[in-house]
Amino acid sequence: MTILHNIILSIVEGITEFLPISSTGHLILASKVLDIVQSDFVKSFEIIIQLGAILSVIVLYFKKLFNVETIKRLIVAFLPTAVIGLAMYKIVKKFLLGNLTVVVWSLLIGGVLLIVLELWYKRQKHDISEIDSEIVLPNYKQSFLIGLVQSVAIIPGVSRSGATIAGGLLMRMSRKSIVEFSFLLAVPTMVAASGLDILKNYQVFTASNIWSLVVGFVSSFIVAILGIKLLLGFIRKYDFIPFGVYRIIIALIFILFFLV
Repeated sequence: MTILHNIILSIVEGITEFLPISSTGHLILASKVLDIVQSDFVKSFEIIIQLGAILSVIVLYFKKLFNVETIKRLIVAFLPTAVIGLAMYKIVKKFLLGNLTVVVWSLLIGGVLLIVLELWYKRQKHDISEIDSEIVLPNYKQSFLIGLVQSVAIIPGVSRSGATIAGGLLMRMSRKSIVEFSFLLAVPTMVAASGLDILKNYQVFTASNIWSLVVGFVSSFIVAILGIKLLLGFIRKYDFIPFGVYRIIIALIFILFFLV
């Protein structure tokens, strides 16, 4: 994997991390297009560079993130993902991560579900353009359910942000509150995922690999800040249906050109 590959994957990560289209899935798709072999290091690289994107949340939402009420709800939401993720780590790393077929079908099915949920949400809540001036935190029950839904995102292609957004739509939260809570929940989730991967696979890292991670971290951080601002601007005018349509289109393209 060259430096150019590192930068391309990091840009893909930064753009897609907070959109409901699966950053991990897109990293796997990009690796397929770039003909990058899914080695143990590449799999770890695709997980760890997400820390760069997570740092962008800490920078932009520092005050909200370290609020006591926010922390308590994030702990409740993180618990189901932590338990399920830890239990399924070996299976995901060995059989699912890097599996193009799993990614493509997850993107396709997730896209259909996102469109269906959005259409249902519109019928339930007429003022779909409602934007809160401040994030409205979910209650503890909602936080736990959002975390439970998020745990499905251990399957590559499902999308962590897509899962949390789906959970928020089901509970009829406003779009801004859903998206911003998804941003905040990404911090403990991805820090834990990256930390676990480093502990399990530290032996695959060499001096040259470390530099690859540094380049990936910095690049994904810069691009993720732009990605966050892009998504917040988008939901002020539009709903999540375009993301569902995009997921379906990209899945069909890869089915036609890579799986058939």
